[in-house]
Amino acid sequence: MTRAHHGLFWSTALGLLVATGAAQAQAPDALVTVAKGEGQLTVIALPHDWCGYGGLIDGFKAKYGLAVNELNPDAGSGDEIEAIKANQGNKGSQAPDVVDVGLSFGPQAKQDKLTQPYKVSTWDSIPADQKDADGYWTGDYYGVLAFEVNKDIVKQSPADWSDLLGADYANSVALAGDPRTSNQAIQAVYAAGLSAGKGDAGKAAEAGLDYFAKLNKAGNFVPTIGKAASLAQGATPIVVRWDYNALTDRDTLKGNPNVDVVVPKTGVVAGVYVQAISAYAPHPNAAKLWLEYIYSDEGQNGYLRGYCHPVRFADLVKGSKVDATIMSKLPPAEAYAHAVFPTLDQQNSSKADITKKWDSVVGANVK
Repeated sequence: MTRAHHGLFWSTALGLLVATGAAQAQAPDALVTVAKGEGQLTVIALPHDWCGYGGLIDGFKAKYGLAVNELNPDAGSGDEIEAIKANQGNKGSQAPDVVDVGLSFGPQAKQDKLTQPYKVSTWDSIPADQKDADGYWTGDYYGVLAFEVNKDIVKQSPADWSDLLGADYANSVALAGDPRTSNQAIQAVYAAGLSAGKGDAGKAAEAGLDYFAKLNKAGNFVPTIGKAASLAQGATPIVVRWDYNALTDRDTLKGNPNVDVVVPKTGVVAGVYVQAISAYAPHPNAAKLWLEYIYSDEGQNGYLRGYCHPVRFADLVKGSKVDATIMSKLPPAEAYAHAVFPTLDQQNSSKADITKKWDSVVGANVK
């Protein structure tokens, strides 16, 4: 095949996929063919130690032979959206094809016309409340807020939020971010409030602020951003953070110190991340193939190996398709049975209250 005919073949195939507006209806091998013709996939903000992304990227490359260009692994969700905006006319290596962002960023990106629709072949097994009905964004995994505990210092692990107020946990409890700016920390305050308020979402922000005011007054709150290093050093013996980060720390620290990861009995708040294809993706079919991979049984188990609960988790369990070895390393399944998935309205409302009132109600300057 000459260079001219080669280009004509790919443009015709690509045109077919784009023109249909329903690429998910195409045979998988047709999508693989046009994706390979695009040559590569460009991702952004996917650190290899986050949710098993290192293994997922390697698995995708091995399965399809496509190169993966990895932009700014340490970027945040806002940075990813800005990268789409900044590269609308750029078909080069700095333009992301796909983004992996916090739940609230998905609908906003759709509204701003920054993403394009695509429904993967496993679409029907993805819960309706964790995807855009038209496919402009799709939940890919979630974690819950848990207590990461240094067992060399804390002999009795807390079982619930109320336990942290006890004298046994003096100068011990830290958040994994600044609750005036960090989504993870904001959600932790919300979770504590949901527990204290007996599940009343409308009062969770206020109750959470009151809870942390009490924790601070009792001398149990440490105004330091908790990380694996501060946990190991004993500066923050208990850190409230996403379970998948805590479980990864447990592996990384290798028993020095011993780490316990506890999902609280109440106020179990889940945080969902979503996957979306840029409306300006230079490699749109490679992007669609990436989504097909991460939403396949293989890809979803890849998230599980990174200690994240894949969005199709219930479907995998029902079909006995989960990685049993990894499941044995996770907190018991019943700990997640009562997980709450805050709506976007609840997230936005609580975020506004917590960020504005933290200083006046709690008065702890987290650094």
